[in-house]
Amino acid sequence: VELVESGGGLVQPGDSLRLSCSISTRPYSSHVMGWFRQAPGKEREFVAAIRWGVRNTYYADSVKGRFTISRESAMLFLQMNNLKPEDTAVYYCALNRRGYSTIPSEYNTWGQGTQVTVSS
Repeated sequence: VELVESGGGLVQPGDSLRLSCSISTRPYSSHVMGWFRQAPGKEREFVAAIRWGVRNTYYADSVKGRFTISRESAMLFLQMNNLKPEDTAVYYCALNRRGYSTIPSEYNTWGQGTQVTVSS
């Protein structure tokens, strides 16, 4: 499986961005796709996840109400609204074949990341 993220960029506080992740092989229903982010000097952190088949969604408290994860066909999306400077990071999509987790090491496959910078 190959994952390719796109959609990052430089935006101002309060703006919106939609990240996309192209998935080379459609996940199984039991698989979970997640979004993580990593800011300079910080550890990679969980942002959101979706269980592929039933579309159950999960969010970090820091993004709840602002970010929305979704999927269609072999694509994963992250709609990010009301962006804040602290959202600045490289954003990664990842596949977990074993189920839902917020722990990066439990995800099997990663994309190369896309940079999101929120600055005035």
